[in-house]
Amino acid sequence: MTDKHARLSSSSFLTPQDPSPVVVHGGADPQSPLLLVSDHAGQAIPSVLGDLGVSETERARHIGWDIGIDGVGRMLADLTGALLIEQSYSRLVIDCNRAPGHETAIVTVSDGTPVPANQDVSTTDAALRTRAIFEPYHNRIGEELDRREDEGIETFLIALHSFTPEMQSFRRPWHCGVLHNHDPRFGRIVIDCLGEEGLTVGDNEPYELTDTSDYTVPVHGERRKIPHVEIEIRQDLIMAESGQREWAERLARILPEAIKRYHEQYGSHPTTEAE
Repeated sequence: MTDKHARLSSSSFLTPQDPSPVVVHGGADPQSPLLLVSDHAGQAIPSVLGDLGVSETERARHIGWDIGIDGVGRMLADLTGALLIEQSYSRLVIDCNRAPGHETAIVTVSDGTPVPANQDVSTTDAALRTRAIFEPYHNRIGEELDRREDEGIETFLIALHSFTPEMQSFRRPWHCGVLHNHDPRFGRIVIDCLGEEGLTVGDNEPYELTDTSDYTVPVHGERRKIPHVEIEIRQDLIMAESGQREWAERLARILPEAIKRYHEQYGSHPTTEAE
């Protein structure tokens, strides 16, 4: 057994010097109907994995994290009083919006960039990443949702993401995308609200949210039968702080209005629409 494997097999996969996998921000209003989550907000790499064999320039691209969404999320939390739960490690370490064991949970190549440290990852090593990073993040979301349910607080789960402006030579025309699956009601209202601001809004674009392609919304939104949506913002619009603030302010206006319209159409605690 190599020294590296021995370290990976130990219980100290994350050392005291490594950041916590969960970052909580905001929450000034514990009764806020919004719960914000961000699966790809961070760029950290556990020290035991070095740099994954990927250059800093490559890790800073969209393959490593959702560019700009950390700023948007934190500003939005501050503006609304909502709680934001962020995952702080690079998606190249483990993708916290994929089920453990999914073929893209630990990628070997991302948008043409090989990830040497992810080649031939054993089941044991993948489980270590899951226990150290994935589980604490999703457990924290679950704990917050449990608290809110116990206290009778209606919750709208908002999953925040960003997307690269160009993929495989296709220039994506959408300013943002709204993703939904089995229960599209809140998502369709959010699409209408964003469209009223003159934006080009993708309806399940640039990605389609499905039972298998995603984890956060299916598990925390659909299974609990609470209103939910995944919002994707084009990264060139939020790379700078000014753009992050613009989008945070926009969502701080739109989301309460979308909740108001949702209540008008469906009531305060409607049952989940069957597909």
